[in-house]
Amino acid sequence: MAAFSMASMTDVIFLLLVFFMATSTFVFPTAMEINLPQASEQTAQKPTTRVYIDSIGNIAASYAEAEPIPMEEEELAEFLKTALSQDTTQTAVAIYADQAVRYGRIVDVLNVGASNGIKMVLATRPK
Repeated sequence: MAAFSMASMTDVIFLLLVFFMATSTFVFPTAMEINLPQASEQTAQKPTTRVYIDSIGNIAASYAEAEPIPMEEEELAEFLKTALSQDTTQTAVAIYADQAVRYGRIVDVLNVGASNGIKMVLATRPK
């Protein structure tokens, strides 16, 4: 009677393991690199709509768990209105600004929210 050999099965499994290990190193996260300033107090409210300003001053925005979408300041107001209309329980938008970004750029984004009646809060990291 012929015996079943597992050698070929283990070779296939080993090749699949090597393939997935090699291809997983090519996946790069698309998140923005932002170094938040520190603060002693944190709010319990976590807004689902977020605006990101990187150290260069580029703006990106996201809603819920979506990836940040790069956009210009003119597009930001329409994006925020659409995002806030989708979730009526949400009352604020979080701004994640790198601590190296110039203050005037943050004020520009805050003005977009203020001119459209949108409450905005600055996100920080705990001490």
